[in-house]
Amino acid sequence: MSTTVDTGRTQTDRAKTAAKLMLGWVALLWVLEAVDYATGHALDQYGILARDPDSLTGIVSAAFLHFGFDHVASNSVPLLVLGFIAALSGIRRFLAVCGLILLADGFGTWLISPSGTMTLGASGIVFGLFGYLLVRGFVERRALGIAVAVGVAAVWGTTIVSGILPTDSGVSWQGHLCGLVAGIVTALYFRRPAPRQPSALTG
Repeated sequence: MSTTVDTGRTQTDRAKTAAKLMLGWVALLWVLEAVDYATGHALDQYGILARDPDSLTGIVSAAFLHFGFDHVASNSVPLLVLGFIAALSGIRRFLAVCGLILLADGFGTWLISPSGTMTLGASGIVFGLFGYLLVRGFVERRALGIAVAVGVAAVWGTTIVSGILPTDSGVSWQGHLCGLVAGIVTALYFRRPAPRQPSALTG
């Protein structure tokens, strides 16, 4: 006699939930930028002002604000795609991963950016999710995760490498680097053991 194991939500359900979450997240970024534009960029003050103690609250808010519509547009597609892929493994785990990336990236950016510079944008989360997906499959030794890592590296690898180099004074390479490192460390912290093959039971 054999029995089937209830695995809970189907992959289709997970995909729908992940898609809704990421579409809502990206939509929120656009709404906030529209509010910022309508108020004469009043929201820009809530970013990360390097090593200013009064700006520590910006560690959280900065990831949801941008310097204009072109800025938010450049982050929307990679955030949507990388976030969707990462969220397929479970929403609670995904939110915990993003929370740790956001805090680590924000504090690192606050700490190592030049004094007096203001940093805004979701790119730290994007770089963090890239690092997370790049490492997760290998540390968990899952074939699908490794395939995902190879795929995201092929699509965004060049952009990520150029983004962490201090070649453009108008781009926060510090935020990108901190996000990437945070994503890698988070993948190690949240690693799951490789799946075990189910044993057959008879009776």
